Amino acid sequence: MQKAINLGLAAAVALLGAGLAYSIATRPEPGLSQAEIEDLLARAPAQPAAQSEAIDTAAIGPVIEDYLLANPRLLERMSVELETQIRAEEGERARIALAALEDEIYNDPANIVLGNPEGDVTLVEMFDYNCGYCRQVVADVMSLVEEDPNLRVILKEFPILSQNSVDAARIAILVGRADVDYQDFHTALFSARGQVDTQAALAAAESLGLSRVSLELEMTAPDVSDALQRTYTIAQALGISGTPTFIIGDEVIPGALPKADLVRRIEAMRECGATVCADTGQNG
Repeated sequence: MQKAINLGLAAAVALLGAGLAYSIATRPEPGLSQAEIEDLLARAPAQPAAQSEAIDTAAIGPVIEDYLLANPRLLERMSVELETQIRAEEGERARIALAALEDEIYNDPANIVLGNPEGDVTLVEMFDYNCGYCRQVVADVMSLVEEDPNLRVILKEFPILSQNSVDAARIAILVGRADVDYQDFHTALFSARGQVDTQAALAAAESLGLSRVSLELEMTAPDVSDALQRTYTIAQALGISGTPTFIIGDEVIPGALPKADLVRRIEAMRECGATVCADTGQNG
């Protein structure tokens, strides 16, 4: 995004300079006296009539410099406006993609659902067991489940950091199908020291009474691979490339969002059906 902003600013500055050089004689900018206008015109070398429409970069440079020095806040306003427009465009693209993927996101049979399955607000987290930022937010997400009786949390295995992450996710998908408490498995893996791999996942599953041998035999089954691929497909469509990533309402939120920000978005969803309520100015 920053690259796009920088390019946009450069283009805007060039257009600004061209506009000033072309129209300064007939449409003076507010705040410039007649003497200042005449001085600017005198500093620009005369051009032949046949080239009156051409832009002389040597003449534009000083004009741009003088104007921006006199109006230093202009670039700041341009930067803010450009970033606002880019974020609005990205948000609109995300909303369209989320609407198209609603069934895949919320009704996938591999989803792990915590909290109230019939909750009035759903928070989706895509995570990797070897993600340090995911480890940071796990306690907050679990506390939301405990504190909010009307919240549904969907956990989606999104292993992207290593083969160990993929192997652990395969075991986790099988644990999610079993009649055990997935939340215990989930928190145990995020509490483990070192890399979370096949052995760590098998040990956590075994502590819940599941068969290590059966899990090892089933972890590479096609349906397990398909479950992971469906999540990768969703991530690609939404432009998600990191963990954790949260989805709530019509918003995709990358990064380790503080609990207070998650709570504000959940409350806004209940109030107005969006993560930001325009009438209250509530935002994250």
